[in-house]
Amino acid sequence: MAAAPSSLGTQIREELSCSICLELFTRPKVLPCQHTFCQGCLQGVAGWGGTFWCPICRRQVRLPPRGVAGLPDNLMAANMCEKFQQQATTSEETRQQPQSANRCFFHPTEVYRIYCKQCQMPVCDECIEGAHNGHLLTTIKKAGQESRPTVQALIHEGRNILESYCGFIRGLRETEKILNEQKQQTDNAITQACNELLAKVEQNHTKNLEKIQTERDRVLANVNELSAACDRAEQELQQGGVEILGQQTALTEVVGKYRGKAAPTPVQTQPAVFQPTDTPVPVLGHVTVQSLPSAPIPAALAARGTGHHHGNQRQEEHQPQKVTFGGLGSGTGHVQFRRPWGVTVSDEGEIFVVGRGNLRIQVFTLQGTFVRQFPAVVSGEQEMYPYDMAMDGEGNLWVVGRVWVGYTYSANFAVQFNKQGSVLRKIDLQETGWPRGVAVDTRRNHILITQTTGDRDNRHGEVLVFRPDGTLVGTGGQQQGMKGPQYITVDREGNILVSDKDNHRVFVYSFEDGQFLFQFGGRGSGEGRLKHPHGICTDRTGNIIVADWGNDRVEMFDKTGKFLKHITTDMVRPQAVAMATQGQLVVTNHMEDKVSIFQNF
Repeated sequence: MAAAPSSLGTQIREELSCSICLELFTRPKVLPCQHTFCQGCLQGVAGWGGTFWCPICRRQVRLPPRGVAGLPDNLMAANMCEKFQQQATTSEETRQQPQSANRCFFHPTEVYRIYCKQCQMPVCDECIEGAHNGHLLTTIKKAGQESRPTVQALIHEGRNILESYCGFIRGLRETEKILNEQKQQTDNAITQACNELLAKVEQNHTKNLEKIQTERDRVLANVNELSAACDRAEQELQQGGVEILGQQTALTEVVGKYRGKAAPTPVQTQPAVFQPTDTPVPVLGHVTVQSLPSAPIPAALAARGTGHHHGNQRQEEHQPQKVTFGGLGSGTGHVQFRRPWGVTVSDEGEIFVVGRGNLRIQVFTLQGTFVRQFPAVVSGEQEMYPYDMAMDGEGNLWVVGRVWVGYTYSANFAVQFNKQGSVLRKIDLQETGWPRGVAVDTRRNHILITQTTGDRDNRHGEVLVFRPDGTLVGTGGQQQGMKGPQYITVDREGNILVSDKDNHRVFVYSFEDGQFLFQFGGRGSGEGRLKHPHGICTDRTGNIIVADWGNDRVEMFDKTGKFLKHITTDMVRPQAVAMATQGQLVVTNHMEDKVSIFQNF
């Protein structure tokens, strides 16, 4: 049955009405999801910038720079609204028009009384005497009765056509509703599947890390015992005293203990591997556990990286992805810094940042999210102005810095903290008045600390080697004329690398005997040149990364000191650098009090 005229008008009006204000569209704007709303209504929903969600399908919409006014106009909706309003106005005027509308168009003083069948139009008496003289005529009433069936048939046909169109529109609306519901269901299923997969991966990864940590703790205890015994024997052997006889007995006992001891069993890890499937959405795939071949023990120990920081280095020549966070401030629990000088990254991916001006160490994720912080203290509440830090093989931090008393620096220290900030031990250092750097040689469990002595015009630099208990094992680096060594690291082969900001160079020493190998750099801004180099670290392949402080850039060299590329050239005064085992490079910015994380560099 055909819809009544009032029902049809209501349906058309519904299609041309804003779902927010329920009125005909005013300056209609169309969203990327093809839903249309009044400009004013959208302004109230979206505000003046950023993003908002479509009131119908909840799809996120990003506003253009001009805000809601910059969204596309729905011209078709605007034209249809205008015509609908005109039609409504015309219908109202027709309804209110006086009976004078029955007067003849050609003779306004005459009223239509006759219908001309030949011309198919109403005429007045004067028209009959003129243009319609001799035509077949009938009365208006009789003509209306004769045409009624034809008109009713046309009305019925037109109503049916309109109803089919309106039904089509209703179908589109229902299809749209079903699509939105199906999409939401699919989104929820995918999210749930991803969460389940990620939970399985995280659980498996935690088990693997626990295995590695257990084995590391066990073997490091053996390493510490052997290292201490060998160091003591070497010291007595160099002195040439009678004590060497006692050391021979002790060393024979320790070496004999480990000579007959079985080698450590390689750790069997089973990393989770994602395997996509051909199953339709929402099943994404499965996480399976895949065994890795075990590495020989010497290589496994070497992979621990005796030194500051290591990670995967990619060689693509493109702009690296960068995340920057921080800013000047000292707020508790905030991502703020005051002169961030040192940085290191744990094997678990936690970034530790030394804030020299804040007298604290702050911890972040590799996405820049704040985790925790703790004060840099020597003991109790005795605060230290920290310069640099490094992580040892047990996952503890060694921080070097000074203690301030009154208006003078009184002492230098190297303090060992656990990851939560508890002080474990300290080493007293000579007061020199110059900043220091620190690294850890995990092969020998030695703490390497740079030291500068002398006045401003006559400086001398060297590297001090300590055992964790504070015993000085030896010194080196004086013969090459180091003046201002600050940052230091140890590469995977155990070689020692020192950045000398006063000589504008990097010095490299061998692992075996601490002998000088080579140097590179030299004052300048060209490729391969350096200007006041500061932070230094290496990646897994042995490439050397240097914070070229004076040139406002971070540089990469190969293991022989050959220049490879600029990692970034737009960082104001990069201070310290560290590599994460996950492959990210972390750089502190001394002048802007920020930290940047580079990926895919």
